[in-house]
Amino acid sequence: MSLYRGMDAATLDVEYNARATTPEMPAIVEGYRTRTGAARAALAWSTHAYGPTEPERLDVYPAGANAPVLVFIHGGYWRALDSADGGSMAPAFVAAGACVVSVNYTLAPAASLDRIVDECRRALAWVHANIARFGGDPARIHVCGSSAGGHLAGMLLVSGWQAGLGLPERAVSGATLLSGLFDLTPLPHTHINAWMSLDTASVARNSPALLPLPSGLPVVLAYGDTETAEFKRQTIDFASALRDAGCDTVLLPARPGSNHFDIVFDLGEPGNPLFEATRRAMGI
Repeated sequence: MSLYRGMDAATLDVEYNARATTPEMPAIVEGYRTRTGAARAALAWSTHAYGPTEPERLDVYPAGANAPVLVFIHGGYWRALDSADGGSMAPAFVAAGACVVSVNYTLAPAASLDRIVDECRRALAWVHANIARFGGDPARIHVCGSSAGGHLAGMLLVSGWQAGLGLPERAVSGATLLSGLFDLTPLPHTHINAWMSLDTASVARNSPALLPLPSGLPVVLAYGDTETAEFKRQTIDFASALRDAGCDTVLLPARPGSNHFDIVFDLGEPGNPLFEATRRAMGI
């Protein structure tokens, strides 16, 4: 039975199973932690609470006075990983003159997607209010995320929620979105709903592609070469929607041989097209 874009449940499960496209995924994910550990060893950094519970924390890697800020949100299909896996790009961006912030959040199924989105928005509010103490410029906050983190960064980009947290409507100055999930409509039909418990209403509330988009912001998007057709389409379609809204949108061609998981490493490599596009979008 067709459930979404002519696909049945079995096909959707294959299309949204990122792990199955990358046999070496465990080693790559281990690399997130190893490279973040190396960043912590090489740079000054500190952890700060943005909310009352232990997972509501973020890591700050300062870069000097009046620095633009890269706020990175990790992936893991909303149920895995940590800010301790989200600092691999810090050395490259700090060297380029940008402060880096790695956001942690409560994982599913302990937290609903509504709560996870709220936590990330409150993390952004904390950054906006406090980053000047670390040399960061709150007027130049560039949000970034991979996979589920790309979705969450997209939820920071959309319009209409900022005033409720005392933020200006343009609380971010741009975004880099790596292989994100922007229209969650198909996910209730997949194995992912075993831990996400999404329904029609929560999908509508939490799909950036279905919400008002800003105009005039620079947005960089990318996906891996070996991704499924649906993961690629999600990024391509969202890039088109952002462009139609008036954003300065750059959709990078996939690096040959890249996958859903290792494109995060491209973000931390000066000279790599993803690093360079993000750097330009941040004005550094």
